[in-house]
Amino acid sequence: HHLQRKHVVYLVERRWYEQWKEYVETGDQNSSSFPGQIDNTELFEELDSYHLKERLVENEDFVLIPAEAWHKLLAWYGMVEVQPALERKVVDLPSLVKVEVYPVEIFLCLHSNMENVVTAQFSRADHIHTIQKVMMKQFDVVEGAETRLWMKSSDTSCERLRNVHVRVLDSCLSSGMVCLLPRLSEFRPSSRPSPHLPAPLAVSAPPLIPPLPTPTCSPGCQRNSVEEQDSYRGQPGVCGLTNLGNTCFMNSALQCLSNTPPLTEYFLRNAYLEELNFTNPLGMKGEIAEAYADVIKQMWSGRHYSVVPRIFKTKVGHFASQFLGYQQHDSQELLSFLLDGLHEDLNRVKNKEYIELRDAAGRPDQEVAEEAWRNHRRRNDSAIVDTFHGLFKSTLVCPECRKVSVTFDPFCYLSVPLPVSKDRVMEVFFVSLDPVAKPVQHRLVVPKAGKVFDLCSVLSEMTKIPANQMVVADVFNHRFYKLYHADESLSCILDRDDIFVYELNRGSVEEEGDEVVLALYLRERSHYRDYGSGSSSYGTSLFGHPLLMTVPRGQCSRDALYHLFLQRVDASATGPTDSQQGAGHQQQQPCEDEEEERGECLPCLPQANERQAKRKGCEARRRKLLFSIQAVNSNGTTERGMGEDGSAFSFTQPYVAMDWDPDMKKKYYNENEAEKYVKHQSMEVPHQQTTVQLQECIELFTTVETLEEENPWYCPMCKKHQLATKKLDLWSLPEVLIIHLKRFSYTKYSREKLDIIVDFPLRLVTSCLRYDLIAVSNHYGGLRDGHYTSYARNKDNGQWYYFDDSKVTYAREEQIVTNAAYLLFYHRQDKIRQPTLPAPLDSSSPTQPANDVTSPKHDGMEGATPCVNMETD
Repeated sequence: HHLQRKHVVYLVERRWYEQWKEYVETGDQNSSSFPGQIDNTELFEELDSYHLKERLVENEDFVLIPAEAWHKLLAWYGMVEVQPALERKVVDLPSLVKVEVYPVEIFLCLHSNMENVVTAQFSRADHIHTIQKVMMKQFDVVEGAETRLWMKSSDTSCERLRNVHVRVLDSCLSSGMVCLLPRLSEFRPSSRPSPHLPAPLAVSAPPLIPPLPTPTCSPGCQRNSVEEQDSYRGQPGVCGLTNLGNTCFMNSALQCLSNTPPLTEYFLRNAYLEELNFTNPLGMKGEIAEAYADVIKQMWSGRHYSVVPRIFKTKVGHFASQFLGYQQHDSQELLSFLLDGLHEDLNRVKNKEYIELRDAAGRPDQEVAEEAWRNHRRRNDSAIVDTFHGLFKSTLVCPECRKVSVTFDPFCYLSVPLPVSKDRVMEVFFVSLDPVAKPVQHRLVVPKAGKVFDLCSVLSEMTKIPANQMVVADVFNHRFYKLYHADESLSCILDRDDIFVYELNRGSVEEEGDEVVLALYLRERSHYRDYGSGSSSYGTSLFGHPLLMTVPRGQCSRDALYHLFLQRVDASATGPTDSQQGAGHQQQQPCEDEEEERGECLPCLPQANERQAKRKGCEARRRKLLFSIQAVNSNGTTERGMGEDGSAFSFTQPYVAMDWDPDMKKKYYNENEAEKYVKHQSMEVPHQQTTVQLQECIELFTTVETLEEENPWYCPMCKKHQLATKKLDLWSLPEVLIIHLKRFSYTKYSREKLDIIVDFPLRLVTSCLRYDLIAVSNHYGGLRDGHYTSYARNKDNGQWYYFDDSKVTYAREEQIVTNAAYLLFYHRQDKIRQPTLPAPLDSSSPTQPANDVTSPKHDGMEGATPCVNMETD
């Protein structure tokens, strides 16, 4: 739906919403998909404070509902008790209007009493003045009193919020920060605020780098850096970057660029000042270049062990709306934006001329390549082009007329594919017919593009149970979220889903169609009942694992089902054996206690001591049920419009619930025991970590491929679009070669992160050029979460360091190759200036001086044959 300013929307858990859609689309008031109360439990980290889980994804974890629709849903279905409605504002941010799923959560306190901390949420569109007003009201500050507002993001960073009329977004306030409100009478330039902060905000000095005394905050604090004592002098470039809130992706990319010698030296010697382009319509008026220069100069001053890149983050958000706010992003996307932004801000070409491209027309590759490079430089001439740009040779062949088209196209980095396995590893729980057996967890290797039946076939080989006697289910919140058909694609099943495979005793009755697959839920009744409506009712809550059972169609009455279910209950019951066996005894007399009031005539649980029962005949009339049977819908809520006897089911997939009396459940059902499972030996086999060579990835990149239907090529000979074959070759390579390993795979049918190890060399030979590795950006975690760090080699002392936001540690070369490597930075050996300083003596494993092997001078434009080979040192 179209977003409008000043509107509000509501978050609803996606599974509930999908079930509601299915319910209303069937048009059947008695549909098994009746969703029940709105339940957002899965969106919360924990149910005490109702904090949202981090990095929730729209349309995958939640959907956005307009306010009017929300109030209708709330009136029709109600909401789970206590849960707050997740109301969110639609805010007007630079270049877009968006829903603010995560408001900024800030700690508020007075300087004079920093123990009294109040947590408050604000919109990024709120002004700092709003925070000030809230604080003054919260801490009873007299209206009109002179106040100062300070922002504290760590023990070592403090900033005065001088302009209270700017927005939270523009001031870069982020969740987890502390705002101090000292009164002028309490705050003098000579006094220093207490360094004490709430525990979550404490920041420790980087290990192995000499720790500093905790700096204190003063009115002279720098806006963009951590101000250390004058005595601190560290190795220039060995400097952390403070995480402003999920900004590790930005910090990782910045550390890699910071340790790219030609670019950093360009900024440190102020060569950029003469080349700032303030008029380029494709640029950012020089602001990105100036903000980047400011960060680099601080990192290489040797006076900080950590810098706060707040202004840089603000500038990035202003010019690239996708990086607004404090969600996790991709370090490669940030790097791509930054290199392009720096190029346009520093482009020496002030007026770009129009250049008509000529066809190769059979001319030699060398001639066409030189012409393409000249044309590129006539429109694009900057330090970024000097350092990072190279040329591809692109060859297209028409499948019909065999027309060959050769072009040479500039590039700034290589995005190389990783070999994608055709298999997928899935973990499932197998539930056998044996009522005593616990679920068994299996690890299966299945075809990535396979069907649910393929999963059953693989499991069948392990269990020796026929695949056609298995049903695959997604179990969510103690109920069946979905029962899969055998011909459904496995791509429908996500890795995070809890998949249970149930063995069914199909074919146990003579005629086909005379058996029913019954879904069985376990529910606990509440102690409280409402008799005001004339018929009793009670609240319930689901527990334990649901079950699937095959039962004869004629045994779907409550009494018959009660006996069938006792087989399953026996496996979990903890009462005396005779009580368990006696639970199956059918007592046809009505019970006299609370069950009598419900008008039910169901089997009762006999007393363990039969002699006592004989002596007190009336006791038999007061026995409590172990559980009762209710027809329910797929959501586990009591079915509406069903007959009280439950003798018939009006829907395709029958669902029933065993409603346990709380006292009986506590006495006879061991929930902890019932939740246990055992691991199959397949779980013990370590998952083989796939390893590929970087050379394989580059060869994949240069392999002939056929264009996709969405992106055909217009053949000038056939005069129509064709699905041509395309081949890319590396023609000329830049001084600094960036290789992006495409770990994140997005297709129509699946999304995944490839965790295979790419074995990349520290010394690389490709296209007959020699390169040394200088930096690596790492990504740990999966698709929806994770953390970025980086390895980088200091240009002055040749030592490798590991950068993890504000923490910096020494690193060894053998640590660098991992399955987390995402971006690789290589520097051409003939351009490398040898370290001028010795490696640190106190590093755990000092890096040896770089091998002084150089290759002949190469200006990047001679006709390089596409030789691709690697060597490791």
